[in-house]
Amino acid sequence: MKMVVAIVRPEKYGEVKDALKDRGVTGMTFTPVTGRGMQAGVKFTNRVGEFMIDEIEKVKIEIVVEDDSKVPCVIDTICQAAKTGRHGDGRIFVLPVESAVRISEWEPEPMKEAQNTEGN
Repeated sequence: MKMVVAIVRPEKYGEVKDALKDRGVTGMTFTPVTGRGMQAGVKFTNRVGEFMIDEIEKVKIEIVVEDDSKVPCVIDTICQAAKTGRHGDGRIFVLPVESAVRISEWEPEPMKEAQNTEGN
């Protein structure tokens, strides 16, 4: 099981979401984020002078892929939908997922009694 984390341009969010849905990806989380990478920022000039915005708005997409063999398809789909060919298109990271718990089906495990460590 893997987690695919993609950071993409906000204007590409809808295209990426639709492309993933078309490929059968049903569960995903989208979060607005700010950050910077090779696209160091945006310089603006006005009557007052120049100023730099060095934190760029992006959207983080998180997808847990249960079948590792489907990860390349998810990556290809994101890249095709998000690519503009310019700096700032984003990044994709693939991380291992140890386990996943469906909260609605969770049941607590029996609590183990604390052991007496005082030596009595």
